[in-house]
Amino acid sequence: MAVWIDQLEETMRIGRILGELAQPGDVFALTGDLGAGKTTLAQAIAQGVQVTEPVSSPTFALIREYDGRLPVYHMDVYRLGNRAIEEDLGFEDYFYGDGLCIVEWAELVLPLLPADVLFIRLSAGAGSGASCGRELLAYGTGTRSERLVKEWETRCLI
Repeated sequence: MAVWIDQLEETMRIGRILGELAQPGDVFALTGDLGAGKTTLAQAIAQGVQVTEPVSSPTFALIREYDGRLPVYHMDVYRLGNRAIEEDLGFEDYFYGDGLCIVEWAELVLPLLPADVLFIRLSAGAGSGASCGRELLAYGTGTRSERLVKEWETRCLI
C-alpha cells in the first residue's frame, strides 16, 4: 500500500483505522527519517486501539506501555543504535506477547522481529513543516500482516 498524505488529519485518520484493525500479537515496524511522522502515526494507531491517555515518544524511556482494548507497547530504539540487537533487552517478550507492538526505528532491530510484521515506511516530501506532505508505504511479511495491509487499504479508501 502506498499513500500520499497531505495533512496531519489524514495521518491521524489512517492511523486510527490501522489501530481499529490491530489484533493481539501484531507488530507494526515504523521506519523513516527524523521528522517523517512515525510518532504521530503511532499516536493515531493507539487512538484506534482505544488508548485514552496521551501517547508520547518513548525515545528516552525506550518502551511505553498503554492500556486500550489490547495492551500497546510503543518502542523507540533510535538511541540504542547497534546495541539494540547486541544486548538482551527483552524485546522478544513484547514481540511475541499478547499486545500490539509499535516499533519506531524498527530497522535497528530487524533480526529480533517476528517473521510476520507490518512494515510502514514514512518519507517526508519536499518542503518543510507539516504542510510538506508524507508518503506512507506499507507491506506485510507474513499471512496476517499481508491480510492486514489489504484490509487497511480498503478501509482507508472508503
